[in-house]
Amino acid sequence: MQKRARVIYNPTSGREALKQNMIDILNVFEKAGYETSAYATTPEKNSAQNEATRAAKAGFDLIVAAGGDGTINEVVNGIAFLENRPKMAIIPAGTTNDFARALHIPRENPVDAAKIVLKDQTFNMDIGKAGNKYFMNIAGGGLLTELTYDVPSNLKTIFGYLAYLVKGAELLPRIKPIDMNLEYDGGKFEGKASIFLLAMTNSIGGLERIVPDASLDDGNFTMIIVKTSNIIEILQLLAKVLSGGRHINDSRIIYKKTSKLIARPVNDKMQINLDGEYGGDAPMEFVNLKQHIEMYANLDSMPKKAISYDSVKAEKQFIDEVDNLK
Repeated sequence: MQKRARVIYNPTSGREALKQNMIDILNVFEKAGYETSAYATTPEKNSAQNEATRAAKAGFDLIVAAGGDGTINEVVNGIAFLENRPKMAIIPAGTTNDFARALHIPRENPVDAAKIVLKDQTFNMDIGKAGNKYFMNIAGGGLLTELTYDVPSNLKTIFGYLAYLVKGAELLPRIKPIDMNLEYDGGKFEGKASIFLLAMTNSIGGLERIVPDASLDDGNFTMIIVKTSNIIEILQLLAKVLSGGRHINDSRIIYKKTSKLIARPVNDKMQINLDGEYGGDAPMEFVNLKQHIEMYANLDSMPKKAISYDSVKAEKQFIDEVDNLK
């Protein structure tokens, strides 16, 4: 039976680069053996998410999320709850493209990004669940998480990552700790913190050393709790991030692996951020769905520690090698 792929793309992403290159992108997936069609998202709420659900239920074998991290998040939310989930591929065309950084997908040219599918390299990636929503890169709570959805979308489009830096400098004086109650595997935090993060990849806000030991398929989040709200101390921690990830042993941070987390506010309202967008308010339970979606990635370029080669993968590799001998 002929395999089918559906490219769900944001026509305004990347200064319309996707729209301009769509014919070439479709040809790449056709060359990979997929009968391929495209869907341009609309301003309607959850446009990409709804189309991903429809395509998955219609039996498409592959769904390609083309756009920024927001578009990718919508596609994940469109298929993660299904029992039978298609494969996923991504073509980045957003501001920070954190997810593409983690998968070592080319970020400058959408056609080059599409060509990753020709390498035929996939792995089963963890997906996070927060309440009834899903995320693929980062979840967090606290005043620092207001940054990403405080930046107007038109500013992000025009100025790119610079918009985040400008807005971040504006917000720093407003940062204050809030009382948090956080339960995680084997422990509990009760006290003041400026932010907590649950990271699934090594790239957050364009910084690739916040989680230097990130694994994409081990069933665990990397939990980071920043206890200080002092501007100078936060800048010191950022300097440690940039100088090789030395922040993970700093006493002002709690750095742990956990498969789940329950976040409860104590006095102040705590907003939850999922992949850079507002995801509701605490209390909220976060669960790591281990190896939940099969994802195309540039495995040759990714650090070996990013993927755990478990016994199931080893068995599959052995079977494939035997078949090749035949």
